[in-house]
Amino acid sequence: MSQRQALPRWTAETRLVVVIRGEHADDYVPVIDTMVEAGVRSFELTLTTPGTAAALPGLVERYGDTADIGVGTVTRPGEVDAAADGGARYLVTPISDVTVVDRALARDVPVVPGGLTPTEVWSTWSRGVPAVKVFPAGQVGPGYLKDLRGPFPELAVVPSGGVDLDAAGAWLAAGAAAVSVGGPLLGDALAGGELTALAARARRFVEVCAGSGAA
Repeated sequence: MSQRQALPRWTAETRLVVVIRGEHADDYVPVIDTMVEAGVRSFELTLTTPGTAAALPGLVERYGDTADIGVGTVTRPGEVDAAADGGARYLVTPISDVTVVDRALARDVPVVPGGLTPTEVWSTWSRGVPAVKVFPAGQVGPGYLKDLRGPFPELAVVPSGGVDLDAAGAWLAAGAAAVSVGGPLLGDALAGGELTALAARARRFVEVCAGSGAA
């Protein structure tokens, strides 16, 4: 096993990653600004959102002192290179692809690869990643982490997919390193929804993930 990577500072401290998947990267700034003001400190910008790669360097510069800007939906080694060159603080994949993981390790960028089965989880965890993304988490639930830690007692997990406020608290109580959330927090914010409502949802998730509020 390689020396294990660590999650970026803000991601590890706040235990909350917000996944942003929208119509275009031009929509990111007002939404991220609102969530940063509400205490969110880690954002996964998805490559399925057009314009993400081009916008990445400017976003990293804008939020570099206040938040971890990561890149998600990474599925190819070339995407690892592009994200690393753009300054991404971490990478997230939806799959267990060791060629992608190994490229991220070589570029010294923390990577959280997706997986569901024990074989998928171990195939990347054993390579020294900081955590594995259990995806889709809504299909298994927090009890699955206890099952996985039978054979993998040191396993660090970030559940993603179907994680709402209640599930976030339950996964963290079960020992997840962080939770990855999207729609339940973002709501309609990327489609012109009210940003004050987004801020209220963000504050509630921040409280629950900090352990200062019950879901």
